[in-house]
Amino acid sequence: MASSFEYSYIVVGSSFFSPKLGQKSDIGDGLECWKGFYQSLRLTQMGLSLNTGIISPRLYVSLFYYNLDADLLYDLIRQNCTLLSIFDDVTTATFYGASPIVEFARSVLNIRDTSRPLSDSDCTKLKKALIGLTVELTHLRNAPHHRIKRITTHPTSHLMFSIGGMKLSVAEYFRNKHRIRLEYAHWPSLNAGSDVKPTYLPMEVLFLFMVCKIVEGQKYSKKLNDKQITARLRAACQCPTQMEDNLWSMVQNNNYITDRFAQEFGIQVKTNFASIQEARVLRAPVKMVNGGNIKYWMGISFSSELSLGAATSFCNELDDMCRSKGMNFESRPFFPVMLASPDQIKETLVNIHKQSTKVLSSKGNRAQLQLVIIVLPDAAGKIKRICEIELGLVSQRCQAKHAMRPKKQYLENVSLKINVKAGGRNTVLFAALTKEISLVSDKPTIIFGGDVTHPGPGEDSNPSLTAVVASMDWPEVTKYQALVSAQPRREEMMQDLHNEIQDPKKGTYAAGMIRTHLISFKNSTGQKPERIIFYRDGVSEGQFRQVLLHELVAIRKACSSLEHGYQPPATFVVVQKRHHTRLLPANHTNRNLTDKSGNILPGTVVDTMICHPTQFDFYLCSHAGIHGTSRPAHYHVLWDENGFTSDSLQTLTNNLCYTYARCTRSTSIVWKEFVWGGAAGAFGEGMMHPIDTIKTRIQSQAIVNASQAQKSIPQMVRTVWAADGIRGQAFTLNDLLTYEEYHYVPSSIHSPLE
Repeated sequence: MASSFEYSYIVVGSSFFSPKLGQKSDIGDGLECWKGFYQSLRLTQMGLSLNTGIISPRLYVSLFYYNLDADLLYDLIRQNCTLLSIFDDVTTATFYGASPIVEFARSVLNIRDTSRPLSDSDCTKLKKALIGLTVELTHLRNAPHHRIKRITTHPTSHLMFSIGGMKLSVAEYFRNKHRIRLEYAHWPSLNAGSDVKPTYLPMEVLFLFMVCKIVEGQKYSKKLNDKQITARLRAACQCPTQMEDNLWSMVQNNNYITDRFAQEFGIQVKTNFASIQEARVLRAPVKMVNGGNIKYWMGISFSSELSLGAATSFCNELDDMCRSKGMNFESRPFFPVMLASPDQIKETLVNIHKQSTKVLSSKGNRAQLQLVIIVLPDAAGKIKRICEIELGLVSQRCQAKHAMRPKKQYLENVSLKINVKAGGRNTVLFAALTKEISLVSDKPTIIFGGDVTHPGPGEDSNPSLTAVVASMDWPEVTKYQALVSAQPRREEMMQDLHNEIQDPKKGTYAAGMIRTHLISFKNSTGQKPERIIFYRDGVSEGQFRQVLLHELVAIRKACSSLEHGYQPPATFVVVQKRHHTRLLPANHTNRNLTDKSGNILPGTVVDTMICHPTQFDFYLCSHAGIHGTSRPAHYHVLWDENGFTSDSLQTLTNNLCYTYARCTRSTSIVWKEFVWGGAAGAFGEGMMHPIDTIKTRIQSQAIVNASQAQKSIPQMVRTVWAADGIRGQAFTLNDLLTYEEYHYVPSSIHSPLE
């Protein structure tokens, strides 16, 4: 049926976009946000159906169904077609606006004075933005299209070429041939040809004559800046009622009933919503809190916008909030709150560390400064590297804009972060303490979460990163360890779950993230895991078999490397968030079915009708909606040796979404913040310092003696190099955290790093 849309829509993968589906939104720098819809085939318990991807508890599915005869269904199955229903969903994408090149250049370069020539940096920036774009020449009748290949290094007025034995400049040619005077002849031209045979296209607008214009409907695939991302999210954000209306409009616009391809295949469309009565809402678990201890702390402001009184007041309010949340927090700082220059961040922190260590040592106290509250003008990433890695200080960064007028919710969120850094627990499931969690509380169980993060557009030199977290306490399952590993670019299979290292001195020995987690669990609890549950994020359905064979085997090998015959039963679950299924309440006015945002209630689970007819899968919306329409997580159980029932696994999964330490709400998927945050952190600070963000994502971090910490990064490198070399763990941060964080560098990419 997609063939019907290829003639009237812009096709991007399995999505179709057109300005007629909704108003275009300008997101800045000459880019626009278009609305469209998505279609795919999927095998469900309802058979072959055309859906618009919205399902809800007691709810209905805003999907439109096709009825196929048995012969066609048999032919599709016989041809190994594993996807047998059509899902439609409203989506958005970024396109280049159909604007004149000059206007696009002014927007990209953010310049107002167009009378001056472009600088070298302007030309470089414009070159990155324009190369590969298709433009049309509107001063000609047939408006031919050209693809931009390069930008000239000289202004248009200085570009010369021969015609009829005469040498003319580009500006003279347009004046004589087309009677167009180029107003921006001091700007460079576009070149749609080669260096040997150039085709010069001036980027110009003169009165009503658009000489060079960007062709409409070109997909923008580069990285968006923060403002563009915000604008696109604002344009795409739709409340449930708006999304339902847009889906209705899209279906009416597509007119599936009269589609000639559907008629040829005997497909009939029913334009009514399908109701699912079997949807359920799981109960939220009961949570408890354990407060940490902070005795020696101080505050520093590196922001010029904050006065000493305002900085002191902010630290006092944060102190009060921590104590109100159950922490044993000393009311008076170890040193008075102070102001410092943002140009001397490192020098100030080093002096504070020396002074605090000296004062405490003179009193015969081997403790150290436990917490430094730092107010910054922006989110400076180097603070974490200086404090946690070089000095062994635990820091809490706060932005000046929040410290000037602190809100209660902000202070609560910061206090949650401080509590886990002090060794406390923000969330402990009551059912875990009473050992009432099915197939977890009965015997030692370790719960893993894993994901692979790939570099974004334009980051060609960065590798992909694997992040794996694991629970380090039982039966509470609230403390976690995070490991990060670099692997070849765009490789989805986790490469470092288990490795066998060949070393000329040590011989062959086993290593890998699973083995490290299992050892840490044994050291932490005193027991080896007797059950394994692994949540895997970011895997498409076409990769299920490959991931299961590769990663489950790696888990088996890691267990066997610890003890002969050690094979605890494993459950392997894939979590999908990037799908096109939505859940909506059947009655938007019934407050028993909706939350404050109009979305379905957190804990809504659907495991019938829209799920696979033979596989073990379910949709769970564990989080409360804030903006837009909630998207449920789709869980696929690929392997289960523990005998989970649907109810037991759904309840466990929903409960785990409530154990994220830095949030008072439940999260959208299990381990989302732990795994994604850890992997993203390695990109932010560079491959050598993934701790910058990972450290604040894992749940339990202790404050250690300064003498235990490495004094500098070079010292850390020398220590680890002498022990394991580059094939081993590149950085071991045992001395900074209760539970280790490692940064693995596999041998397949260590040469480029060297």
